[in-house]
Amino acid sequence: MYIFVINSGSSSIKYQLFRWPVEQPVCSGLLERIGLADATITHKVFTAEQEQVSQRSLPIPDHAAGLREVVRLLTDPEQGVLRDPQEVHVVGHRVVHGGEAFAATTLITPAVKAEIKRLFSLAPLHNPANYLGIEVAESLFPQARQVAVFDTAFHQTLPPKAFRYALPTSLYSEFGIRAYGFHGTSHQYVAAQAATYLGNPTAKIITIHLGNGCSMAAVLGGKSVDTSMGFGPLSGLVMGTRSGDLDPSVIFHLIQERGYEPVQVQTLLNKNSGMLGLTGFSDMRDITKALLAGDPAAELAYDLYAYRIQKYIGAYAAVLNGLDAVVFTAGVGENDARIRALVCRNLEFLGLHLGETRNEECTKELREINQAEARVKILVVPTNEELAIARQCAELLTA
Repeated sequence: MYIFVINSGSSSIKYQLFRWPVEQPVCSGLLERIGLADATITHKVFTAEQEQVSQRSLPIPDHAAGLREVVRLLTDPEQGVLRDPQEVHVVGHRVVHGGEAFAATTLITPAVKAEIKRLFSLAPLHNPANYLGIEVAESLFPQARQVAVFDTAFHQTLPPKAFRYALPTSLYSEFGIRAYGFHGTSHQYVAAQAATYLGNPTAKIITIHLGNGCSMAAVLGGKSVDTSMGFGPLSGLVMGTRSGDLDPSVIFHLIQERGYEPVQVQTLLNKNSGMLGLTGFSDMRDITKALLAGDPAAELAYDLYAYRIQKYIGAYAAVLNGLDAVVFTAGVGENDARIRALVCRNLEFLGLHLGETRNEECTKELREINQAEARVKILVVPTNEELAIARQCAELLTA
């Protein structure tokens, strides 16, 4: 069966098409800058282990127009991989926030859509785009079963001592204010890959997802027991544009003493802070260039970024009562050897001994970067959220 996976962001759509049970996608793509006249779509078709890439710039006013363009590419007479959109059996959607209602992959029904919509206030930057992706896909693939895979679902195994805040109980019972965690699909995928590699299904693993958004998870026996993101995706690590952990007093000070409006503070912490606030750049590749040019702001940003990760490694090693592996994943985690070296520095007491030569190697496969004799494995595991979503869709519908 064909499974079409959609990862719909506020101004982008990532997608992959699988001819299940083959886990190598038939095609994949990325549509960026939706809503602008110079939107771009990069479409890749995989045949006989070869990759055919096409890229276009065109006006894409909204997600509906974007997905229509994707369908056109899927069925293109020359480069297409489908004769008709009706061949798609399942559409899998990444949905960021499932609250406490969804602890597993779920077939989308009107009631499920209503709950996703109800959760808009908990993920205002993500759930509306995810919901829109569902509505558009329902119109373009009316015969297909629509399935939701929730970023928060993997973290529903957190114990109350990890997910509750020390606030009045009514705020939790009436309004659902608690830590939910995010990037769950990625953490679950790479933790499972690592456990299989270790040959230990009960392994104690710390997963470190470092992209533009960043988070960590403590995983015990394949289950999340703690994670760095909380009520929303703002807390925890320093990120591309998000502040990460912050004393709430700063927010009160900005509003009461500096005249900020709440929406200004929200924009400041979500879009103008993190590495962007520290250096003027949100992309680590630009920050690396600045660092190599001797920019002290870039040096501080790198140190601060790595230091925050180290603190969570220490905390999660305590939570897990030991450690079998640390896993780096996502764009920065997989590709930035400097960050990995800074993170692992001075953690020998935990059993982390980085292999410098191994760390500098750059491949697209799961690999060890620890010294050969090290007790704790340091792994780089490429994440693949789209494949993880496809797997979960197939498991749900063939159970």
